[in-house]
Amino acid sequence: METGAHSVGNLITEYIKSDLKARKIKSEIFEAGKSEIPLLHPEKMRNVPDEVKKMCNLMQSADVHFWLSPLYHGSIPGIMKNCLDWMEITSKSSPPYLFDKIISMVCWADGSHALNGIQTMTTIAHSLRAWTLPYNVAVSTPFLYETKERGEISSYYKDKLNLLIELAVSRKIELR
Repeated sequence: METGAHSVGNLITEYIKSDLKARKIKSEIFEAGKSEIPLLHPEKMRNVPDEVKKMCNLMQSADVHFWLSPLYHGSIPGIMKNCLDWMEITSKSSPPYLFDKIISMVCWADGSHALNGIQTMTTIAHSLRAWTLPYNVAVSTPFLYETKERGEISSYYKDKLNLLIELAVSRKIELR
């Protein structure tokens, strides 16, 4: 998995975070790959780790989510799915899971199949009782950058991300 300041995930995260900050919208970032979330196992459901509780609280407290994921072998990485599976501990909460949250999605792949990841995330979000935007961003990484040198998102993808952000934040405002 590509990591670091110039990774696709970090570049897109920083772009969204910067836009939200300019709108004076508070944001928090949860990185599944840097978390200490253990694999979900029935035995661990009896004594839920603190890190899992923190993650679930963060996910339930956020009005709008931006789920970002690379595509690996036709789907999202297992570590992301594992984190989302832990939302099961909220099944008895009122409201449960991610009820009535807005989920925006971005998935990237080296080829043209990033939409597969968005479809997977959409299915998961619906299972967690969240609303998904009808517009999401599937990124073909060879076309993500403005120049062949990595570092800046192309105007093509900036336009797409700007629309995604606008729809996500304006939709939540409408629901209130």
